[in-house]
Amino acid sequence: MKRTFFLLLFWVAVTSSVFAQKANVLTKSERKKGWILLFDGESTKGWTTTSGLEVPAGWQVVDKALKAVADGKGGDIVTTAEYSNFELRLDYNVALTANSGLKYFYTNYQTGGNLGMEYQILDDVLAEDNQKANHLTGSLYDILEPSKRLKKVYPAGEWNSIRIVANGKHVEHWLNDYKILEYSRDSKAFADAVALSKFSKTSPAFGSLNKGKILLQEHGGVVSFRNIKIRKL
Repeated sequence: MKRTFFLLLFWVAVTSSVFAQKANVLTKSERKKGWILLFDGESTKGWTTTSGLEVPAGWQVVDKALKAVADGKGGDIVTTAEYSNFELRLDYNVALTANSGLKYFYTNYQTGGNLGMEYQILDDVLAEDNQKANHLTGSLYDILEPSKRLKKVYPAGEWNSIRIVANGKHVEHWLNDYKILEYSRDSKAFADAVALSKFSKTSPAFGSLNKGKILLQEHGGVVSFRNIKIRKL
């Protein structure tokens, strides 16, 4: 009986290892559904600075993750391609006190310059910018706050998983398999929230543009990303 028990434990450990998905690798099912990797786990291929230059040394590939290193001054980096309707997934790990973000529809506004809609990434407990609900992890930065009831975020230093769905004017923010924010870019509620934000003076109206790049933000702190993948809807 004892031998059978240990054999069962061994089988569970082996099968769990075999079937666990490797980082930065698409399954056959994912490829069939149209997913593509935005980070290969080995290089910064497919990414540039916001001005189109090669990714600087402030961003490094460490342990199969794309990492903004401490005091590296790497600046924000963006995908070389633009996306409109999409589903985006990734994992992130933010250090103590650190602030970062993921922007989508990052593009040029006639008034306001280069802007994107930011899924905020933050050490909610110790980061400086943690005084407003719409500045915390999962928010649409400075515009809409995430659900306090549904939000389940792991502390700084641990990995969290993000999912963003943008289909037409409809947008969803997910965190660790929970939908924590949902909005329509053409709704009155959204327009009213933008009017109260730092993006109220942009032209055309902030959030009205339907296509742009994906941006990873470097805000002076350490943050890592992995399993960055996207599929067009």
